[in-house]
Amino acid sequence: MLISIDKKETGKQIRRIMEETGYTCKDIQNYLSLSCVQTIYRWLDGTNLPTLDNLYALSKLMGKPLDAFVVGVYAPDYPSIHIKEKQIQFYYA
Repeated sequence: MLISIDKKETGKQIRRIMEETGYTCKDIQNYLSLSCVQTIYRWLDGTNLPTLDNLYALSKLMGKPLDAFVVGVYAPDYPSIHIKEKQIQFYYA
């Protein structure tokens, strides 16, 4: 199973946490020392994701665990992955 981050849903989740904790985009811009508030708007609309450093800082600022900000997507298994998993299991079994 492949796991990836859903940018749109992660942006919605960040927005929900911001609303819950009462922080504005400008507050976050100042806290993270970002030159442009547009960076945060790009996170919220799902265009970009925050860096791991920024996610960590957001988690500390808002008092939430790091994984509370990220929404994952599970993709179906692919045959090539099964082969690699079996090979790995063979080597480490």
